Amino acid sequence: MYELASVAVNYGAAAAVSDVNLRIGAGELVVVVGPNGAGKSTLINAMAGLHAVAAGRLVVDGQDITREPPHRFCDRGIAIVPEGRRLFVNLTVRENLELGSYRAGARKMRAESLRRVCALFPVLAERMDTPAGALSGGQQQMVAIGRALMARPRFLLLDEPSLGLSPLIVRDLFRAIQEINAGGVAVLLVEQNVAMALELARRAYVLHEGCIAAEGEPAQLRSQPQIQRAYLGT
Repeated sequence: MYELASVAVNYGAAAAVSDVNLRIGAGELVVVVGPNGAGKSTLINAMAGLHAVAAGRLVVDGQDITREPPHRFCDRGIAIVPEGRRLFVNLTVRENLELGSYRAGARKMRAESLRRVCALFPVLAERMDTPAGALSGGQQQMVAIGRALMARPRFLLLDEPSLGLSPLIVRDLFRAIQEINAGGVAVLLVEQNVAMALELARRAYVLHEGCIAAEGEPAQLRSQPQIQRAYLGT
C-alpha cells in the first residue's frame, strides 16, 4: 500500500498541491485526472521522491518515507515514467533500458527483465541497437515504460503517457499498461485522455487547483453531472 496523508507540495512560496489524501493498494490501477495546471505532475513527482513534500506524509507499507532521498524511493519499489520520456537520445534502446536496472536487486534480474520488456513491446526487440533519438514518439514511450519496468517496481507511476501520440499507439500503450497491472504491479496513471483512463481504472481521483475535488470508482464519478461537466469533458 502506498498512501498520501494530507500532502502539500510548494513551488517557492506558491502552493502547488494542498492537503491531498490518496492511496494505491497492492495490484491496483488508479488514475488521477484533472485540467491543465491542476498539480498532477507535481503530485506524481513528489510520490517518486523527485520533489520535496512541504507537509503531510508519504507512507509505503506503513513506513514513512517522506524525508528519504530519491534513491530510497527506488529501493521501496517505486518507479516513474516522467512526462516527456526523458530518454538519453544518443544511447541505444538497450543502453536506455539497462539504465533502469542499476539497483543491485534489479541488476541480478536484468536478463529476465529485458525479456519481459521485449515480450511486452516486441518492436523494441528489433531496435535494441538503434539510438533512442531515432525512434518514433510511440516507440520512445515504450522505451521509457520499459526502463521503469527494468527496476522491477511494485508501484509504477505514469505521467501523461499518451501525450502527443496517435490514437492507435495510445490504445497499444494502454493495453500494455493493463498487462503490466495484471502482472501484479500497482499503477498510478496521470492522464489527459480521461475517457480511456477511466476505462482502465479501478478507482479515480479528480485533481483541481492542487486539491482532490472528487474520488471514487469511475462509474460513480461519471454519474455526477457536475463532475462530468467540469472535469471529465462530457
